Amino acid sequence: MSVNAVHDPYQRRARAIAHADVLAGTVRLDMAKAGWTATGDSFLGRVTKARILEAVREAKGEDAADRIASLKKAEMVTAAEDLLSGTGWLPDPLRTPLLPDEDAPEIELVDEADGDGNEASEEDPDASEAQTAEDGGETAIGDSDPMEEDDPVAGDAFAKTAAE
Repeated sequence: MSVNAVHDPYQRRARAIAHADVLAGTVRLDMAKAGWTATGDSFLGRVTKARILEAVREAKGEDAADRIASLKKAEMVTAAEDLLSGTGWLPDPLRTPLLPDEDAPEIELVDEADGDGNEASEEDPDASEAQTAEDGGETAIGDSDPMEEDDPVAGDAFAKTAAE
């Protein structure tokens, strides 16, 4: 199994992204601790000058952003890389959402036995239809075809010989 948490502007997958956020929070994913940093190659060179300034403003404050605002893009990228180094700043898609507090209600897990990934309550039998209509009928993991069984593997197909 895998999780596709790619943010594509042309593809709206709110439930899939929400599922990936819950998973990331549960495993306490921290991309900054994992070693990701904003560099010219990884992020800064691929976004607009306004987004670079926003990143510096978030990490270092208004004064730091004002100091590099008049630079050309290549110089701004280099300066921003130096300013963001060691701050742990992450762009929004790489930030792990906070888990709910202990007092908050638990996250409801979906039982896939009903086939569409939604459960209708006894009080509101149309609840699953309304939820499906809200997100355009998309399931959390996207469309999937039923898996077929693989062909059986011969008894020692993976056995190694002494010569190997």
